[in-house]
Amino acid sequence: MRDKRQFGNRDGQGRGGRGVRSGGGSGRQQGGRFSSPRAGYRGDSRNASFSEKTMPAQSTKYMAGTIVSLPVSRVEEYGYFLTDGDVEILLHQNEATDQLEVGDTVKVFLYHDHENRLAATMQMPLVREDEYQWLDVVDVSTRVGVFLHNGIQKDLLVFKDDLPMQWEEWPQVGDKLLVTLKRDKHGRLLGEPAAENVIWDLSRNATSEMKNKWVEGIVYRVFMEGVFVFTDDKHILFIHEDEMTESLRMGQRVRARVSYVREDGRLNGSMQERKEVRYGIDAQILLGVLKERGAMPYTDKSTPEEIKDRFNMSKASFKRAMGKLMKEGLVEQADGWTHLKKEVYMNHQRELEENMES
Repeated sequence: MRDKRQFGNRDGQGRGGRGVRSGGGSGRQQGGRFSSPRAGYRGDSRNASFSEKTMPAQSTKYMAGTIVSLPVSRVEEYGYFLTDGDVEILLHQNEATDQLEVGDTVKVFLYHDHENRLAATMQMPLVREDEYQWLDVVDVSTRVGVFLHNGIQKDLLVFKDDLPMQWEEWPQVGDKLLVTLKRDKHGRLLGEPAAENVIWDLSRNATSEMKNKWVEGIVYRVFMEGVFVFTDDKHILFIHEDEMTESLRMGQRVRARVSYVREDGRLNGSMQERKEVRYGIDAQILLGVLKERGAMPYTDKSTPEEIKDRFNMSKASFKRAMGKLMKEGLVEQADGWTHLKKEVYMNHQRELEENMES
């Protein structure tokens, strides 16, 4: 039996996530993807679907998110009305994939339109009840959440309470989320990100041969110590914040190197090269700065923040790279500065002059 505890520190053990967002906001609202006559299906008006306005009377017989077959009872210029004799549901002209006549029976997916009325579409969704699918983020609103394309014209909202607390950790347009369908208290459809146990059930164990291999996947959880990634090969990968080369967000696609294969089949990873490889790369970065300027006000005594801001590397990486340059006799340090040795600097200048002449 697998240990299903969530893990969070460098070794994959520890506390859980940061929690979820509780407040509103303003900011990244995007414009609609469709203009009239579909403005009611996408765009700014969709936020109104989750406002505090009064909900119309709702059917207790049919629910959004279900697929039903109903006969056409009447045809209007703007669409078709479907009924079972008790309940009448509009199939808008834009949601019909064929010309229909009274008496035709049609298979439809039910959802709430921009006026919060139960409506029908002949387009089938990408994700249905009790299923999980990766859906594309098509819009972001800091006021309500993110919108996903679910195969129909009405986008699927993942409410802000199901997203990370920090806005910069929210998915962006083009990212992907693994979601299923759920309903709010009014019966309206929402997207619900997959919980840890769902990801676990979908995953498979990694083998020791994966160490130092590069993998790709999608960030499905962001929290204080790092992120969890579901890889393309269905492995669970943890990346500690110290092993990141950039800040990551939920839904973002990422490439990482497997640094450790855990006994429970999960992986620890890094976005950085192996130390022996990175060692040389970092040294070349520092050497490039010194060749250009001759000296720099950074040494082993510089703070981690100063080093991170200037070179985008950890202090440990900086010290390893600096040690390599000093061991090779290329640099020296004095009075809070690192200097390229005079003979090295002069040789570099001569090389530049020769290249210019040639």
